[in-house]
Parts: sequence; structure tokens; C-alpha cells
Amino acid sequence: MPAPSPSAASPDPDGTPGAPGAPGVQGAQGAQSAQGAPDTPSTPSTPSTPGTTDASEAAEQATRGLQGLSPELTARVPQLLEAMRSVGAGLELHTTLDRICATAAELADAHYAAIGVVSGDGKGLSDFVYTGIDEETADRIGRLPDGHKGLLGALIHQPETLRLAELSADPRSCGFPAHHPPMRTFLGVPIRVQGEIFGNLYLTEKRGGADFNEYDAHMVRVLATEAGIAIGNARLYEAAMQRERWIDGSVAVTTALLSGSDAEEALAVVAEQARHLADSAAGIVLLPDEEGGMEIVAVSSDEPPGMLGVVIPPESHIIGELLAGDAVFLDDAATDPRVMTDLARGYGPVMMLPLQSDGRVMGTLVTPRARGARPFSETERTLATQFASQAALALMMAEAQRDRERLAVYEDRDRIARDLHDLVIQRLFATGMMLESAQRRSVVPEVQTGVAKAVDELDVTIQEIRTAIFALQQGPAEAPSGLRTRVLREINMAAVPLGFKPTHHFTGPVDTVVGELTGKNLIAALREALSNAFRHAHADRIDVVVDATVILPDGQQGVRLTVSDDGIGIAEGGRRSGLKNLKRRAESLGGDSWYGAGIGEDGAGTTVVWQAPY
Repeated sequence: MPAPSPSAASPDPDGTPGAPGAPGVQGAQGAQSAQGAPDTPSTPSTPSTPGTTDASEAAEQATRGLQGLSPELTARVPQLLEAMRSVGAGLELHTTLDRICATAAELADAHYAAIGVVSGDGKGLSDFVYTGIDEETADRIGRLPDGHKGLLGALIHQPETLRLAELSADPRSCGFPAHHPPMRTFLGVPIRVQGEIFGNLYLTEKRGGADFNEYDAHMVRVLATEAGIAIGNARLYEAAMQRERWIDGSVAVTTALLSGSDAEEALAVVAEQARHLADSAAGIVLLPDEEGGMEIVAVSSDEPPGMLGVVIPPESHIIGELLAGDAVFLDDAATDPRVMTDLARGYGPVMMLPLQSDGRVMGTLVTPRARGARPFSETERTLATQFASQAALALMMAEAQRDRERLAVYEDRDRIARDLHDLVIQRLFATGMMLESAQRRSVVPEVQTGVAKAVDELDVTIQEIRTAIFALQQGPAEAPSGLRTRVLREINMAAVPLGFKPTHHFTGPVDTVVGELTGKNLIAALREALSNAFRHAHADRIDVVVDATVILPDGQQGVRLTVSDDGIGIAEGGRRSGLKNLKRRAESLGGDSWYGAGIGEDGAGTTVVWQAPY
């Protein structure tokens, strides 16, 4: 349940929230030493000395302090032992904190209890757990206290037992926020874990209107000692489980590559695993683009699609740091002046981790949390950095695999070009000369006409083969940038592994109306569809159609890619990763993708349709 923030409407000019169970306790951090409250309003109490011994010694000292005291305290010892037993049960950290709050409130007969967890830098609170305030009231009060000011801030810097008979009388108090329940009496006890301050336990409003007395302070100190032990165990367990989850995520990424997944699918796995492991709102992978910026190439998020394909410009200071190999951590992306894109405005804490190996930065992994979410801990940052290193290695493996495949294709193209030039053209030329010789010897006009037509066809065929040889020998950098040319290039490259060249047809001004982003994604979709046809369809015929005259269902003008084959079709229960990639890519642009019957007999094979607005 969200915690109230007792200073959201505080009289303090900074408006820093207070704490449930410790109202208006956020001003004058480090003002003066915490003073003990009186056993009665007229008798000052003595503040306890902060312990520096380990947990067992502290427990022994606190227990010895109970000896010789009143029968009232002796009678409450069984209750204390039961409370200590309850606190030590379980290993999940946040559940342990909830249980400590509830147990402390019951032990001291307090209406409200809370635990403020000190942040790693020791300057405020990283978490605030409370009991006694219902969810509706907490929502009205507002955000959690941060411990930067007031009595909570003073207790962070001066961790001592503190009893107050009247909260509002303490000079460090800054008042109540709106909608906060009234609170008068206060008892604060530090919680230490392995000798280090973990946080403070706050109790307010002893039932019946009485003040917290020395007996209550003794009991709660003993409970705080046991709580420190329980929290230490819970921390160790949580850290072990967290490391195990990150290791499993790294294994999943490596497995995705070793199983033969393509680079795009591997990046999607990286994004999904990072989002899950970092407990973030999204997982995003960016790769460098040709202009010096970075392009979003994989996204895992519950939000509507729209980020895929977005380019972060090189003018961004963050991009410069990432490309230099430095990790970037943002406390609040929505307000950080370095953020140059509106996409980040809906997020809070963000980790941006370079994907680098051997000093080479291949991309960036981004894990943003929602606004108001807790910041990333040092442990999470370390584990995420290690995961990013593993993901970078996965990228290198995928890139090496693509290079090997590309080299094999180029070698095949060179071989085919040589064979066409040295064998096929020469034989066609020799056949043409033989036909011309036969034509001169023939006296039948019909035969002469037919042979002449055959020779002309051979000449055209030789010219087409020479054109094909030139295309096969042309490198990627030499190819023009028009969409039509890029489509033809993909078709020609696919002809090598297929053993035949797919037919093609263009409709509309493909090169002039289709934008660069849509064109780039269309080429990727064509490559995916042709690859699926080669690997799975066993087709003898493939037709490719690019239509730039399509009107999409929402009325926008768009381009449609259709790839049809006469193969065996999509097996029932077979993998759909390639088709999912096509659909995700289309939806990121506001389009769609689907598949249906093919062009074989009785609809045999598969037809894949991909469309998007210009």
C-alpha cells in the first residue's frame, strides 16, 4: 500500500514529506543531538548510547537491562520472546520489514509504526514501510518521506533511541501534512545490521493516550536487535536469489544465439530478459546508426508500440557518454536535462549500459522504471553491467555469424558469375553461330524465319545473363539507394541459396513516396520472408510484389509487400518467431502483417503480407 508522506502539505517551505508514525519529522537534519523524552511530560529521559557491538552482544546487554526492573516488564518478557520469534521468520526482505513494523506496534502497544531504510549514500531514505494507516488515507497524504530534512533526517545522522511526549514541541519537527492523522507521542530506535545503520524504527501514538516509557524503549531495542539479524539474513537471501536470476537471464540470451536464432530475435531476447531481471517498465536495445546517433532496434514493453526505429541524435550528451563506453544512470529521466527525446519523459530511474567487448561499443541496453519507482541499487547496477557484458558477447557472436553467412553468399555469387561468363555465355554464343550457319543452308523460308527468331532470343538471353553477372559482382556499397533497387538486390541475393530467382512486380512510385524508415523496415521484412521461404517452405516458385498505392484501414496511404510461395506451408505447431518479428516491425510503424494461403495448387504454400504507412 502506498505510504503517506507527512510533509506533502507541511508548513516547511521545502514541502518535504514527513512520515506516518512520525509526523512533521523532516526539518533540521543534524540540528542537535536527539534528546530523550520524559517518562512524564515533566521528567526528561536519558537518551540511550548508540551501540557499536555486534548483534549478539547488543541483545545480551538489552536483556541484562531488564533484570531488576518492575514486575510489569518481567510480565512482558514472554511477549517480547514471541515478538522476536515472529520477526525472525521468513527470508523475503520487504515482507520481513512489514512483519517488524506490525510486531513492534503490538509489542509497544502503538497505533502506528514505520521503518525508514537509509539510502546507500546515507543522506536520506531509500524505502519507507509502515503500518496503521489505511490505503485511502495514504493516498490522500501523498508521496513517501525522503528523510532529507526534519526529525527523520536527524535520526539518520544521529541514530539514537529517542522518546518524545509531544512531537510538535520538538524544534526539528516541521508539522503535519494535510489529511495526516494526529500523532503526539513518539519512540524512535535505530536498527543496525552487522554494525552498520540500516534504518530506524518509528512508533507513534501509544494506545490509551499514555507516553512511551523506559520499559517500552528497552523492549523495542531488543526487538530492533533481533530485527537487524533478520534483515541481515533476508538481505543475504535476496542478494543470492537476485544473482541467480541474472545468471539465468544471461544463460537465456546465450542459448538464444547458440540455438540458431537470428540477430534480431537475439536482441529481442536481450531486451525481454533485461526488463524482467531489472524489474523495469521496459527493456530497450539501441545500436549505432550511420549518422553517429543510436537507433532503437528491440523493445520489450507493455506500452503501445512506437519506439522501434526511433533514432537518438548524436547531439545528445548521453549518446556521447555511451559511445565512449561509459554507463549512464539517471535518477529521473523525466526531469534530467540531458534527455533529448520525449520517449523518456514518462520514466523515472533509468540504467543505460553500453554493450561493449574488447573496447568496442556495439550498442546500448536501457532499462527504465516508471516515475516514482525506487532507484536502482548498487547491487542491481553491478549485476546489470555484468549482464550487459554477456549481451555484448552475444552480439559479437551474432555479428560473426552474419559475416560468415555474408562471405559464403559473396563466394557463391563470384562462382556463379564466373560459371555464367565462362560456360553458359560461351555455349549460348556457340549455339547461336550454329543456328546462323543452319539458317544460311536452309532453303525453306519458314525455317529461316524461325531460326532467326531463335538467334535473336539467344542474343537477348546473353544480354540478360551479362546483366545478372554485373549484379552478382556488384558490392553493397555500390548499390543505389532507391527502394526498388534494394528490393531487387535482396531478390538476387536470395536466388543463390534458393537455386532460382523469385519473380517480382512493382506498383506505384515506389522510389519517390516511401520514406526511409518505412523502406528500411520493408527491406528487413522482405529479407525475413525470403529467409523463411528458403529455410522452411521448400518452394519451387516465389512471387514478390511491392505496391505503393495501398490505402490502409485507417485511411492512410501506405506500401504493401507480398511474398507468396508454392511450398509446404506453415507446419501446425511450428515456430512463429519470424512471423512475430514481421508483425512487431509493422505495428511499430502503425501497420500490420499477416499470412495466408500460397500460390501452389489448391492454395498450397504461404503468402506473407506486410504493410505500413509511408
